[in-house]
Amino acid sequence: MSTVFTSPYPDVDIPEVPVHEHVLGRAREWGDRVAIVDGPSGRTVTYAELADRVDRVAGGLAARGFGKGDVLAIVAPNLPEYAIVFHAVSRVGGTVTTVNPTYGAEEIGYQFTDAGASLAVTIDLFLDTVLEAADRSDVGDVFVLGGDGSRGRPFTELVGEPFAGEVSIDPREDVAVLPYSSGTTGMPKGVMLTHHNLVANLRQCVVGTDIEEGSETILAVLPFFHIYGMQVLMNSTLALGNTLVTMPRFDLEQFLGLVQEHRVTRAFVVPPIVLALAKHPIVEQFDLSSLENLTSGAAPLGAELAAAAEARVPGDVVQGYGLTETSPVTNLSPAGASKPGTVGVLVANMQMRIVDTVSGEDLGPDADGEVWFRGPNVMKGYLGRAEETGQMLDDDGWLHTGDIGQVDEDGYLTITDRLKELIKYKGFQVPPAELEALLVNHPDVADVAVIGIPDEEAGELPKAFVVRAPGSEVTADELIAYSREHLAHYKQVREVEFIDEIPKSAAGKILRRQLR
Repeated sequence: MSTVFTSPYPDVDIPEVPVHEHVLGRAREWGDRVAIVDGPSGRTVTYAELADRVDRVAGGLAARGFGKGDVLAIVAPNLPEYAIVFHAVSRVGGTVTTVNPTYGAEEIGYQFTDAGASLAVTIDLFLDTVLEAADRSDVGDVFVLGGDGSRGRPFTELVGEPFAGEVSIDPREDVAVLPYSSGTTGMPKGVMLTHHNLVANLRQCVVGTDIEEGSETILAVLPFFHIYGMQVLMNSTLALGNTLVTMPRFDLEQFLGLVQEHRVTRAFVVPPIVLALAKHPIVEQFDLSSLENLTSGAAPLGAELAAAAEARVPGDVVQGYGLTETSPVTNLSPAGASKPGTVGVLVANMQMRIVDTVSGEDLGPDADGEVWFRGPNVMKGYLGRAEETGQMLDDDGWLHTGDIGQVDEDGYLTITDRLKELIKYKGFQVPPAELEALLVNHPDVADVAVIGIPDEEAGELPKAFVVRAPGSEVTADELIAYSREHLAHYKQVREVEFIDEIPKSAAGKILRRQLR
């Protein structure tokens, strides 16, 4: 008999509509209300302007023959145009793949090819890398936001007559977005999230929170290419008619200044930002009195750190939990009823099981097991990867997270450990397999294993254990520099230790626990 934990909230109705319709359905009605502020410049976009620009970019895309089944890659920091391009692609029935702009050309080229992207949108800062990645893939045109046409194509070329066509979109089958995740293992995989997955999670997350419609200002520092920023910040804020203040990257002084200037009511963050708020002396110099809530996600937040931050900012400091594969939120701390150290209770329409990793039996409250979820927000699968999809998603629709957790008598979930090997660096997922695959290609490396080591600021840092090739005298600094050449900043190896042999099981699996 399976023990299924359910949400304390009643199920909500999920409209069968495309994501752009759900998010922007009332944009014209909200008219002159400010939808998005570009934090650094103060440039604003009203809801009426947002709706108009989405229509015009959709028209420009359609005029180029881009439509259903086509994929556009966005390689950009948080800007008002991110939302415009995202929803214009949805409007014509296409799919967006969101790319980390700090990636190198190899990594971006891999995602372009794997996702099947034909167009890309970026900014001048990343243009050289994106053009090189485009050469490695089937991306034809690269459009540059703010570009003058001297390199790449100016984004203005994508702005056409307002789109008047009708596209047949099946919300439950058609993929709206392809963010990339490592899942539990291996190279990054395209997570197929349908329109229904996204809309479901936006509806699920309204229940139990005290977010008000049309009167909140939310600071968007978490990147929109990451599911957390894309859904919890960008789409959910716009769907509720609130104001989004964007930041292209985290800078503590700018973050505090924008909270003060725009009277920000809530911010969604990751543990390193909570750490800065708890400890940095500059925090005292700003008026943060408007801040009602600080929600942390993407990596575990300790109760002590949350309490230290709460002593310095006026609002509640709470945490939630989710995965790219669940669009993303599965658990949220209820307004006014959070439990420090837990990630809260199940959102509406969600089911959860805690499963013994050895026996496969369901466990009751206060027992550690693998956390499984089922709900309308669970992905369709990994693009082109039936085997990996089958390992993560069973025939009954249960998603096996690879995280170990326990549920208390009141339904609050605590994540206690990870089955999976992913390293969490500042909320980003770093798959050891990807680093190992790179390092083992180095001529001076015979064998390698990568693990995460604890770090107060980053959460975890990638550390490589390396067996040198016979006769080699390669140094740690040389291997760290090699990883820097080929990998995004957050994936780079930070420490190298040389050993004689990598411990492995009889099946050849690296025994990372021994290395730890």
